[in-house]
Amino acid sequence: MKAVFDTRQWRHDPQHFMANGAVLPNPEQPRRIEVLRAGAEAAGCVFAAPGDAGLGPIAALHSPEYLTFLQTIHARWRRIPGAGAEVIPNIHPGARTDGYPKSAVGQAGYHQADTACPIAEGTWEAAYWSAQSAITGADLIIQGERSAYVLSRPPGHHAFGDLAGGFCFLNNSAIAAERLRAAGLRPAILDIDVHHGNGTQGIFYERDDVLTVSIHADPARFYPFFWGHAQERGAGRGLGYNLNLPLARGTGDDDYLDTLSVALRQVASFGSRVLVVALGLDASIDDPFQGLAITQDGFARIGAALAGTRVPVLFVQEGGYLCDSLGDTLTRVLTGFQEAL
Repeated sequence: MKAVFDTRQWRHDPQHFMANGAVLPNPEQPRRIEVLRAGAEAAGCVFAAPGDAGLGPIAALHSPEYLTFLQTIHARWRRIPGAGAEVIPNIHPGARTDGYPKSAVGQAGYHQADTACPIAEGTWEAAYWSAQSAITGADLIIQGERSAYVLSRPPGHHAFGDLAGGFCFLNNSAIAAERLRAAGLRPAILDIDVHHGNGTQGIFYERDDVLTVSIHADPARFYPFFWGHAQERGAGRGLGYNLNLPLARGTGDDDYLDTLSVALRQVASFGSRVLVVALGLDASIDDPFQGLAITQDGFARIGAALAGTRVPVLFVQEGGYLCDSLGDTLTRVLTGFQEAL
């Protein structure tokens, strides 16, 4: 399987993460790259660097106002007397209105949903090349590849059109899907990260040309809390084109695979000609976030089920955090997929 990664993605090195009022080390560490790359290569992936398609495919989904913010905010933030090394908002609008602040502090609150997406000197460059990797992955599918793996890091599925959050800045899976749609394919996005892909849902919520499906831990008591509930089905032309399948904390292999079959039936009913898998590995029983309890064998079965769609599949890396089994989990998904073809 062909795979895509750019070394400039190492440049994002977040230091801080606030949870339950405590400042903790950020779990989205650069070392994830090393572990995930080894796991992909163990499954037979051969990596190449992405091309540079420019800002156009990114700006197709992210507003120019937001992209300007991401490119300039760190330098502006550092000019604030006494400011910390990372852009972390301390104020958020209760409801975002037409008013747009001029200050760096106000714009950080406007464009960053939470304290889990700190922006440092290398963040924009890493996010840009993470998105370019997803674009190149989509181009591989357009050119006729049956499957491809994209090591997108930082991840992307919590990023809305003009809002970062949950370790995410640019929505790599959504950008890839839009690239595929523009090429005349009919994409569905299936998000199997333990956290709901709220940014992906938000981007396509009123559209009927991209199907969005997410299997995740029930957000009633789990991040992102405010999105991902079963009643969220889309709006306007998008009504019926969004499917959320929340699962109880601790759900294991068999129940998860039953839910996956429901998701894949929806993908088939949409008439998808290509499937973008937002590949979170944090549903693992070993993951530090402890949302679901999928075993290594379970991930191999997930890979095999995805192969059963018989459409091209683009795997775009989302979550999955440092633990002893992270690399092996990726290997099992990709191996299970390839062996079932």
